Parts: sequence; C-alpha cells; structure tokens
Amino acid sequence: MQRPEPCASLGGSEFAPETTYLNSASSGLLPARTAAALRAALDESTSYGTMGRDYFGPAAASRAAFARLLDVPEERVALGSSVAVHSAFVAGTLPPGAEVLVPEGDFSSLVNPFAARPGIKLRTAPLADLAEAVRPGTALVAFSAVQSRDGRIADMAAVREAARAHGARTFLDVTQAAGWLPLSVAGFDYVTCGAYKWLLCPRGATFMAFGGDAAEGGAGAWPDPLHAGWVAGEDFDESCYGPIRRPATTARRFDEPHAYYAYVGAQHSLTLIDEIGIAAIHAHNTALADHYRAGLAGLGRTLVPAPGSAIVSTPGLAGAESRLAEAGVRVSVRDGQLRAAFHLYNSTDDVDRLLGLLRR
Repeated sequence: MQRPEPCASLGGSEFAPETTYLNSASSGLLPARTAAALRAALDESTSYGTMGRDYFGPAAASRAAFARLLDVPEERVALGSSVAVHSAFVAGTLPPGAEVLVPEGDFSSLVNPFAARPGIKLRTAPLADLAEAVRPGTALVAFSAVQSRDGRIADMAAVREAARAHGARTFLDVTQAAGWLPLSVAGFDYVTCGAYKWLLCPRGATFMAFGGDAAEGGAGAWPDPLHAGWVAGEDFDESCYGPIRRPATTARRFDEPHAYYAYVGAQHSLTLIDEIGIAAIHAHNTALADHYRAGLAGLGRTLVPAPGSAIVSTPGLAGAESRLAEAGVRVSVRDGQLRAAFHLYNSTDDVDRLLGLLRR
C-alpha cells in the first residue's frame, strides 16, 4: 500500500503539547489563544468578580460561532453545561409511555436520562439497523452522529427520514463529530454538542440547536422551557425575581446560567476552528486515521470497522495504554479496545511514533 504524503499539523503556533496527544475523543487540547484568554479572565476576576466585566459577551460570541459552524440560525441555539442536562430536558418533554429508540452502547450521557425517566420505554437497536428499527409509536430517536466507543459514523440522513416517516422526533448528539466531520443537521428536532472534545473548548461549554418552529401551537413548536432561570428571560432586568413573565423569543429561553470561563474560552476555540475550516480538518484527520489503519493492518491487527472516521479502535491492544502513556503518547481504552483519535494538531510523525511503539 502506498504511504500517504507526510502531513504536518494544521494548528501552527496554537499548539505545542509536551505529549503525543492522540486522545481528542476524550477531550481536546486548548489552543494558545484560548489559554491566554482564560488567564486574562482569571486575572480580571480578582477585581471584577467571577462573572467578569461582560458576562454575556463571550456567551453571545460563542453562540454565534457555533451556529456558523453548524450552519443553523443563531436564534435556534441555546447554551448549557452538559449533554446529560440536555438529554434530561428532552426526556422531560415526552409523555408517559413514550418509546425512545437509541443505538446499542451509545454514550451514557445521552442515553441514561431517558432510562432514568419513569414511564419512558427505552428500546435499543444496532447502530447499523437504527433507521429500520423506527416503527409506528416511536416517539423519539436519540443517537450520536459518531460513536464514542469506536468511531463508527451513523447514517444520519437515513435515521432522520425514517423518523419523519413514522412521526417520531429526533435528538442528535454531535459531541464526537462537530469540529472535524462535515455535518448537515437540518431537519433534526434537537442537536446537542459537548464542545470540550473536537471543538477544543473548556469543559462546561455545551450547545443545543432546536429545529421546528418556535411559534406557539405550530406542528414543530418548541417545548416549554421547564428549566428556565433568569438568563432565559427576554429582559434580564425583569427576569431576576419571581416567575419569568416573558421568556426569550429565541432559543435563549432554554439557556442555563452559563459558566463564564468556559464560554470565554469557547469563543476563541470556535474562531480557530472556523478559520481553518471543517473541510480542511476533516481531510487532515481522516488521512492520519487511514495512515494509522494501514500501519495496524501491516502489524496484522483487526480493527473495528469505522470507515471515514477520525477515531480508530483496535481490539487486543488495551494492555498497551500504560506503556504508551509512559512514553508520552496519550490514547484511551474504551470497552477493552485501544482508541486513538486524530485531530488538527497531529501529524504523520505522531502516527508513526504510535505505530513504532505498538510494533515493539
């Protein structure tokens, strides 16, 4: 097999890790610009408090940047703190007895809030058969665009169309996809994203995009903002005390009071992703993953099939993780498989170093 041309990282001066970091499926590296902004915000907080001088500015900039990356209207994006909270919110919109369909072994933050909600009937199906498993009476299909465990990519369009044909709503988790995989999220009812992985944001920056129509009574009307706090009011000055009389007219009505520092960082990380471009990152990441797959095949290893993914999982190599860590190579083990994830700060030198260590 012909070896691909050497590929330098796309990160430039933004990244200089002391490790060979191949673990973006667990969490991403902070760009230098993001780390500098966080240090400045911490310094500012010694005089201006932990909400800074402009609590809402970084959040608004982050919301707009995320909307651009997913090509959704900014007014349909809400800010949160975790995918699990978003899943619990969606679970709370369902009536007793509702059937929720999820892939087998999908990430717990997405799945468990539905399992924990009394009255919900949780049903699973293999990822490859998810579209065919939608049936009359299915109320919601919840699934990850890319599987955390092994990098398999869902047939998002097929699931969306199957759900639409049966009158089911859709809840898509793009935490393992946004930032490297070109996405089309139009037509999904809910899209959630923990931004601390491939989007390189501090943990605590989480986004949720709403489909449908915000208009009251419409067929795709948004649910009630049951967990709304003071930031979800149309006018902040009048929504601090007592019931909120006027929820925001946009998806900001679903905002949680956000973690200030997380969004200070998020606006800078998302700007970097936007500057480089998803298409370039996708081509870079998947070329590195393919180079790694070819090297593993040369070592006689059988991989979990995940064509086109930036995540590569390999059975039988879990025991190598500690040895790799001692050598300064950061990967992870999931479900007994060695998982490597390739992102914009990686190069073919990183891949070759990993392969060389596995060869020993």
